[in-house]
Amino acid sequence: MSESNKVVIKVNDNGSLRVTGEVELIDAEGNVFVTKPTFTLCRCGASNNQPFCDGAHRSISFKSTPRAK
Repeated sequence: MSESNKVVIKVNDNGSLRVTGEVELIDAEGNVFVTKPTFTLCRCGASNNQPFCDGAHRSISFKSTPRAK
């Protein structure tokens, strides 16, 4: 896979997962979600736009700062 085709998922401190790159996001039944080249996925469970982030993590004071080891 070349660098230009590489998908990057960034774990944002106290927030969402930022997905950058050409990726297909599907639900449990195989239906495709419409996405843009960069989008964010909810990590806190409070978004009203699941599986996407709507910023709800801020209002519930979601805290999570995992680091790669």
